[in-house]
Amino acid sequence: MLFFEHKFDAKLGKKAKQNIDEVFTAMKKERSSGKIGYYNLPENGFDLVDKVEEYKKKNSLLADGSIRDVVVIGIGGSSLGTKAVYDLLRDQVKTKKRLYFLENVDPLDITRTLKKIDKDKALFIVISKSGSTIETTSIFKYILEKYKLSFKNKEDKKRFIAITDEGSSLSMLADKNGIKQFNIPLNVGGRFSVLSAVGIVPLCLVDFDVKSLLKGAKDYVDSFFDKKENMLLEKAFFYSKSAKNFPINVMFTYSTLFTYFNQWYVQLWAESLGKIDKLGNSVGLTPIHLVGSVDQHSFLQLIIQGPKNKTVTVIKIDDFKKPIKIPKISLDYLDKVDYINGHKFNKLINEECNATYETIIDENIPADSIVLDKISSENVGALILYYELLTSAVGQFLEINTYDQPGVEFGKIKLVKKFTK
Repeated sequence: MLFFEHKFDAKLGKKAKQNIDEVFTAMKKERSSGKIGYYNLPENGFDLVDKVEEYKKKNSLLADGSIRDVVVIGIGGSSLGTKAVYDLLRDQVKTKKRLYFLENVDPLDITRTLKKIDKDKALFIVISKSGSTIETTSIFKYILEKYKLSFKNKEDKKRFIAITDEGSSLSMLADKNGIKQFNIPLNVGGRFSVLSAVGIVPLCLVDFDVKSLLKGAKDYVDSFFDKKENMLLEKAFFYSKSAKNFPINVMFTYSTLFTYFNQWYVQLWAESLGKIDKLGNSVGLTPIHLVGSVDQHSFLQLIIQGPKNKTVTVIKIDDFKKPIKIPKISLDYLDKVDYINGHKFNKLINEECNATYETIIDENIPADSIVLDKISSENVGALILYYELLTSAVGQFLEINTYDQPGVEFGKIKLVKKFTK
């Protein structure tokens, strides 16, 4: 389960409540119209899981256990969400399979990652919603050349899966060469696509409990549209109406496991909300992600005594299910910290989180907390939908198009010119 607490004044007068109702109604219309498809991914994903399981039986390399390394070739929305789920849940999955990510065209990173991969035990998943993402296509070509793989070879073709929009250039390549493909719904944007084939296929291939992930997500969506998650709308209202005073949103997660989830949040938040509104104003909320307790020793100082222009969300895990303790050892000159001896690390990190949260509140910094009772597929699924729904709600309040990214396209156009002029 997820537990929510808000420590800020949303000032919900009659007009504010009316505004919140209007945004809720607009989100219901988005969902029912079919124009924005991520709302329905959790419900629709169960059938896709069954299709992937069936494919695992038909692909002889998967069926006989030859595949150990599943390699995702994709960038941004084509990899970040999957990477986040993988890192959060991989300790709970009993499997010998490993998931790797080739995201960046950094030649050193490509070389280091491929050194870990056994080509004879590898399956490559090429993911691009548009079908022609330059980074993804470039790495795809390198893999083909490095491992001397050919689409004319039946066994080589079994080592590839394409995930893309139906009818895209990558889709046509897969069709022409008999490569297995799964399609992303056309009404689902890349940064909202983690619970589509983008995430479901690779996570299923490394034996994750994807149906539980989808159940957690579906339960939260249903709860939201049953008007049982009003705190989310109140938070979105506060963020949007206070954006000029608090333009920076800090996610402070108390577990290293959240590192890639935090990065996913940054893309989701920044690319969705940094826009020109209907009046021609540049709007947006700048996302910053921190990991506790590490960043207590760095960024916390700026939060507490720097400019009061930030809101903070603290996320913690109540029970890590790892009962390791600080040994009852007294060391010369270090005995002043012996008060912690015998306590579990679980208690230490959560009390550090509590101390940080209380300090932030004491300084009158707008803050809220999200507590996961434990790390589980259901909780991770719910948390994904919480942030997607929050993003949509804030976008509605800001009166922007949450789902496009014209600023990104400007850079892509300039890149093409650099190589073609």
